[in-house]
Amino acid sequence: MPPQSTYLNGAHHFQIDHQTFNSITGNQYVYHGQREGLNLLNPILDASHTRNRNTSPPDSECFPGTREEVIQAITAWADDTMDLECLLENWDGETSTASDDSTNSACSFRTCDEEIVSSDSGDPETPHIYWLHGFAGCGKSAVSLEIARIYARSGRLLASYFFFRGAGDRSTMVRFAVTLASQLVAALPATAPYIDAAIKEEAGLLTSHVSLATQLDRLVLFPFQSAVDEGALGKGPFLIVIDGLDECEDQRAVEEFIDHILDFFEKHPTTPLHVFIASRVEQHIRERLEVDGVLLDNLDSHLPEKDIEKFLEVSFQKVAKRDRIIRAYVRDRGAWPTALDMNGLIRHIGGSFVLASTIFKYIVQSATEEDPLTPMERLPLTLEMNGLDGLYSQTLARSQRLPHFHTIISTIARLLRPLPIAEISAILGIRAFEVVRVLLNLQAIIHVPGTDEEGEVTLCHTSLRDFLTTESRSGCFFVPPSFHLYLSYYCFSSIIERNNVQTDDYCWVNFDHHWGSFARSGDCDFLTEIEQFKACQPLLVNRVTYHAFLFSMFFYTINDLRKSRLLNNQPYVLMEWANQSVLAAECPGPHTQLWLEKGLHYGIPLQSTVQFTEHTHEILQHDLQRASTAIRANFPGILEGQPSSTGEKHMMVLDLEHLSGIDIFNVLQWMVAHAHFRWEGLEVAPHPPLGLSIFASAPGKMAFSFDKESEDDSDQGSDASNSD
Repeated sequence: MPPQSTYLNGAHHFQIDHQTFNSITGNQYVYHGQREGLNLLNPILDASHTRNRNTSPPDSECFPGTREEVIQAITAWADDTMDLECLLENWDGETSTASDDSTNSACSFRTCDEEIVSSDSGDPETPHIYWLHGFAGCGKSAVSLEIARIYARSGRLLASYFFFRGAGDRSTMVRFAVTLASQLVAALPATAPYIDAAIKEEAGLLTSHVSLATQLDRLVLFPFQSAVDEGALGKGPFLIVIDGLDECEDQRAVEEFIDHILDFFEKHPTTPLHVFIASRVEQHIRERLEVDGVLLDNLDSHLPEKDIEKFLEVSFQKVAKRDRIIRAYVRDRGAWPTALDMNGLIRHIGGSFVLASTIFKYIVQSATEEDPLTPMERLPLTLEMNGLDGLYSQTLARSQRLPHFHTIISTIARLLRPLPIAEISAILGIRAFEVVRVLLNLQAIIHVPGTDEEGEVTLCHTSLRDFLTTESRSGCFFVPPSFHLYLSYYCFSSIIERNNVQTDDYCWVNFDHHWGSFARSGDCDFLTEIEQFKACQPLLVNRVTYHAFLFSMFFYTINDLRKSRLLNNQPYVLMEWANQSVLAAECPGPHTQLWLEKGLHYGIPLQSTVQFTEHTHEILQHDLQRASTAIRANFPGILEGQPSSTGEKHMMVLDLEHLSGIDIFNVLQWMVAHAHFRWEGLEVAPHPPLGLSIFASAPGKMAFSFDKESEDDSDQGSDASNSD
């Protein structure tokens, strides 16, 4: 829904005919007129440089008076004033690579014949792409933000996009092109009719059914080129800023983007458009950007020590003015930090701005019962820490003994996007103050919003998630992939226990995604983790029984055996599925009844085949009889109106948009009944194994059939409520 705007408020006694109103909210474009296609773009509003960095990290900006050298180099390139002739004269004859920290020049320009390419005028051409690379925490995002601000002020910024891992769609390319397009129209309104026409001409342009390259062409590059051709530009060249490309979790999409943008500039070498990219050196990025026509710049080579020293000096001076303990210490002992302290800090920080910022926050944070030290006592301790890892461990230890600490930190680390405190507490089934109590001690490394309901809990830097999810680095704070199993259960329970859950609710959308992340992980043993999860059940009280959860999710796994690496464990999955139906049905209570009746949306990857043996059939049949008896005893009336499984119907079809516990139970009944029906018809002993095929019979529909006996049945299949 676009933001509401008010025009000519209070005006009267006049008339406006056939007019169109355009409004720009921030750097997003809202169109009020006949070009309604533009309002279908659905951009990510917190992906640009104008986002609220407290709630949408990274929260980093250049400290005043720092990073001047690298910013000057980037602006010279963006303005087409870079002295490439001078670069050529100082060049040692070899192009530097992204991993070379000892190059004579900070920048290098890659060409296929190891020479600077010249234009028709005899002047070297400025490359269209500038890649600023460096290690995690060296300040790339701060530089990107400053560059975006500079060119936004001059009216030459077309768009900016800041990727961030674990931030929902901001960590993918799904809405990348539409977000750039929305900003493009705001910056250059002449592109509006071309984008609007593209949306109307191609119905699926804004969906995942269209390639990223096509979206970039139709929504960004071609509209810009068309505006250029019609002479709509009064200034240039224009700039697109892309930060944290390594934070995008879809490597193939990143590769497609780089390949396509390079191809576009090769075909349109005179286009007045530059693309600035900042990222860590990841192999899939490096091998594509270390090519012709890309300017490489190693941020690590810009000697950040002086900038870090300036940041620390000014920051300590500011905090000393408001901290009574520091002021008293200075009156008694003299200047603090001392020159020796500062030199030690700068050597220890080693060029990492994020480490400098985090160390400063750690030193000056308020004392707590768990950590009563003063800033003067903390400073020497930081010199003994092993970089960011040591600092993260020391900070996390401040809350380590508080209730629910590990569950809260693990949840924040494994969520697919940040959530408010109130949502985190609702998912975990604990009180909001318990979440706040843990987080308040960790504000040096985690952003804590001012209210429980508004604003999201976010990590100050992606390196914290890397730390928490790497066992060799985090030790007792490690959050294993198997935590997705617990997070799936928490989300599943939260949906069942609440009324009026919205379809965009985090739990509604992602409970099965977390299960899939657990089941498909190559770093944990599925069967072992399931047994350990069962053993934790006494700790999970007043929630949906874990038997109901496992029954539903084993159903999910039946349809995902190949990706879950469980092809060799089909009998276990089938028999556990049936066994959990019995245990769930034998747990009377309101939550179990809600689970049986409430329909959920399952994003199940279809196309699977399961071997159904006579031995499996016997076990499933026995469990189903027990489950049916328990449901009738504990939940009378639920089975009334449900179809009886005679087994004569060849196919069963489910609606994935609304699938309840009883619907899944009916699938199990049909499988057992139809297998019996098939074997009776064969009149062969012993009964041969049957192949159960699971596939999509229609959009949003899931079909079950033994060997797909009749393709015509796919047109005659019915929903679970009347399938037998």
